[in-house]
Amino acid sequence: SLVTMAREYSDQWGESMLMMSCLSCKEEYNTCAAGTCRECYEEASETEEELKKEIEELKARITFLKTWAPEMLDQHTDIVFEVGDGSKIKAHRIVLISKSPVFKAMLENEMEESRSGTIKITDFSYEVLRSFVHYLYTAETFPDEHMAFDLLVLAEKYQVKHLKIICEKFLTSKVNNDNSIMNFAFSHQHNAKHLREAALSLIIENMHTLTTREEYHVLVDKDPRLVVEIYEEYLSKQVNTAGKESINS
Repeated sequence: SLVTMAREYSDQWGESMLMMSCLSCKEEYNTCAAGTCRECYEEASETEEELKKEIEELKARITFLKTWAPEMLDQHTDIVFEVGDGSKIKAHRIVLISKSPVFKAMLENEMEESRSGTIKITDFSYEVLRSFVHYLYTAETFPDEHMAFDLLVLAEKYQVKHLKIICEKFLTSKVNNDNSIMNFAFSHQHNAKHLREAALSLIIENMHTLTTREEYHVLVDKDPRLVVEIYEEYLSKQVNTAGKESINS
């Protein structure tokens, strides 16, 4: 009968509406859940976040470059950086002032550096300082892992925020089990939150080998409060894991 046929069509339509195929991976998903499967949705969300971060970095770099104009360089260099070995790097006062609030305070007031035209930085190598000055002019840096530590310290000291962000991101990408303790200690000294999180996560994942490592015993002697922080974080994670397992059981 027509009623029976209508019911059959209705049932078939209902079943087809319950499951649909994801356009990305072709896996079936429940239409009540979302417009795509969970895995593809999460992957798309991660990609979106990465793109947002890249856009923000580009905006920050553009802002950084806008703080001075190329015509500023028409004037002769009037500042000299002096390194510990006697090497010198020339720069423009107006560029340094526009890039760093520390240099601004130093060079716009009656300080020794302003009067003499010389800024002495003796605790970093010529290569590191040259890379730092190059960044102030171009917003570009291509450090190796060792130089990135020094550049981050310089960026923090002279409040060049965007350079510090770049160096921290680079160092975070290089964290592994072998250097995690060293990076964890460094991140605390220089308020590098993302580096700290990455290093601490790896330390906790490898807690079974922690006390066998030489870096651990150095940290115990040098800064025991950081060791306490490691164990507190580890215990907190264990409690959270146990709680989730209890809820799911």
